Amino acid sequence: MLKIKQILAAVCLLGVSAAVLAADTNTFNAVFKTQGDFETVRDTMAAAVEGQGLKITHVNKISGMLDNTAAAVGDAKKIYLNAEQMEFCSATVSRQMMAADPHNIVACPYIISVYNLPGDAKTIYVAYRKPPLGNTPKAKAAFAAVDKLFRTIIQDGIQ
Repeated sequence: MLKIKQILAAVCLLGVSAAVLAADTNTFNAVFKTQGDFETVRDTMAAAVEGQGLKITHVNKISGMLDNTAAAVGDAKKIYLNAEQMEFCSATVSRQMMAADPHNIVACPYIISVYNLPGDAKTIYVAYRKPPLGNTPKAKAAFAAVDKLFRTIIQDGIQ
């Protein structure tokens, strides 16, 4: 009888752990941080994207845009010291994702953000928007491949 109670307690704990994990997976972004110089980290992230055989199609200068429009919106508070987003796509992974469901087109292009915050210039954040979980086995596999691509690029870029 004691064994059964121990097993039930373990199952309950697993259920609690799974709930915490599930709550964590609902977060819409994945954020990594490293120490260094913004330009160096940005350049190594760009090299990591290109190291996967991908081309950066556009760079969004987010901090510049926010700084330039601060007066127009009546808020001069500096949000970022530097912030840029790199847009890119993967023919292989994107095709897999859209073949699973043509409506997945909205998940392209892929974007990695690199930024630092006022008061801590040497802590550089690298982030991406997590892909959805998918609602079919093919979509789930495709979005898992997208997430793996992001993580591989970021791990290569901030090591």
